[in-house]
Amino acid sequence: RGQFALCAFPSDTLRTADENAVLRFILKEHPDVIVHTAALSNTQYCQQEPEDSFRANVLLPEWIAKGAEEVGAKLLSCSSDQVYAGVTQRGALAETLSLSPYNVYGQHKLEAEARVLARCPDAVVLRLPWMYDLPGYHLPIRGNLLLNLLRAAQRGESVRFSVRDFRGITYVRQAVALLEPALTLPGGVYNFGSENAENMVLTARQFAETLGITVDIQEADWTRNLAMDCSKLRAQGIVFDTTQTGLTRCLRDYGLL
Repeated sequence: RGQFALCAFPSDTLRTADENAVLRFILKEHPDVIVHTAALSNTQYCQQEPEDSFRANVLLPEWIAKGAEEVGAKLLSCSSDQVYAGVTQRGALAETLSLSPYNVYGQHKLEAEARVLARCPDAVVLRLPWMYDLPGYHLPIRGNLLLNLLRAAQRGESVRFSVRDFRGITYVRQAVALLEPALTLPGGVYNFGSENAENMVLTARQFAETLGITVDIQEADWTRNLAMDCSKLRAQGIVFDTTQTGLTRCLRDYGLL
């Protein structure tokens, strides 16, 4: 909207850049704000290649934080709901929980949070959930709940979700819109996304019903709780739609409702 002059690392630079290259770029651009969204987020790949994950998900955020410190930039660094992987507590999970993620990706994102805040105590660290969007802006889109359901319906395939799996699902364009007010948050960690009180079987069925499609949704029985409590964020005046109302927003944005 013309409020910011944007600059970005050249395409694919962060795949191979070392600490000095990252710092040189930040010092050259001397930004007022740094929004760090890059990650190696394929949990299976991170499990198989922990060294790659450590570089992308721990060292790179730390280098960015060092650059922010040197130029005095406000840093917004993105983490993940996967830091909650392995939590046995039921219900929505707050930022104050003691965590010990069972997967490499979650472990590395949690370590990155600590390193970023140690370097930049005023940094805002956002724990992001699973997000979705529809094609339409000529941007690459990875598999997400919405597209997975639409493709399954089109192909006559079944999808599996667990009645003991809980997580928020967030419309990515609402998350992007709320990044600007997030820049004014006090330093610290925030759950940043849609809350969802339903299990993933019911959530998938709700999505299919809203989309007006028929999908064979098979019930599985694995246990996971990544559902986030966003009370801390709401107390700062930043409010997301619920998972269910977020889908309505998405479909209206695309003229489908």
